[in-house]
Amino acid sequence: MQIKILADSACDLPLSFYTENNVTLIPLKVHVNGQEYEDVKNIDSKTVYDAIRSGSVPKTSQASPLLFEETFTKMAENNEDGIYIAFSSELSGTFQTAVMILDQVKEKYPSFNLTIVDTKCASLGQGLIVKEAAKLAANNVSKEEILKDVHFRVQHMEHLFTVEDLDYLAKGGRVSKASAFLGGLLNIKPVLNVEDGKLVPIEKIRGKKKVLRRLIELMKERGAHLSDQIIGISHADNEETALEVKAMIVEEFHPKEVYISSIGSAIGAHTGAGTISIFFLNQLPS
Repeated sequence: MQIKILADSACDLPLSFYTENNVTLIPLKVHVNGQEYEDVKNIDSKTVYDAIRSGSVPKTSQASPLLFEETFTKMAENNEDGIYIAFSSELSGTFQTAVMILDQVKEKYPSFNLTIVDTKCASLGQGLIVKEAAKLAANNVSKEEILKDVHFRVQHMEHLFTVEDLDYLAKGGRVSKASAFLGGLLNIKPVLNVEDGKLVPIEKIRGKKKVLRRLIELMKERGAHLSDQIIGISHADNEETALEVKAMIVEEFHPKEVYISSIGSAIGAHTGAGTISIFFLNQLPS
């Protein structure tokens, strides 16, 4: 039996991915101008960025417990085995909610075999893991082998990104060490990464061109066999810069593929517009 893959919208894959790859979407919630939306399903990220630019402060909340209950119960009734590849538990309560609901569903269906993985990743860092798991599942790879691949990528996924304004991350409590980077000099660009599921600023650099070059340098320092990888780039309403970064990566590393996606509404509500993120592995599976 094919293993069912589930993923929440924080992985920043487009809606078409879920339908085309038989992956179950768990949308996070986005609140804009008094309205609640389901991320990816009925709001696009451009709406969030336009709202931010006009002075609104979008909010987000974790995926619906009721949706988890309905999804898990249906799978249990259909005797489906699955893997839910979840947003970092350090950035959202979604993972903890899923675990709680799974425990409840298993009281009625004790043989239900769903594994929930805390990726400690965000955006396409999580998305690249989901893409590979979906491919393995479509090829009828065993659950044990899919989980082995997922856990490896969780341990070795690198996130590098720069934001236009760290204030959005700080307001949402998503950056714990941001204070030293706030209120800096004009045109100072922070470079951040993810450590154990948390967003951590690592450098501040003056000017866009310098910060993009620094991202490439950090890829060279941290990446492994980049020519053999699929590199991910996600952007917050900043496709022009994403394509510029893609050209730099292709010229420098000649990867198998560079996959570009938009940062979705749930993540984008905290990063603000203009963010550029790069995702790659620091070690390849054997």
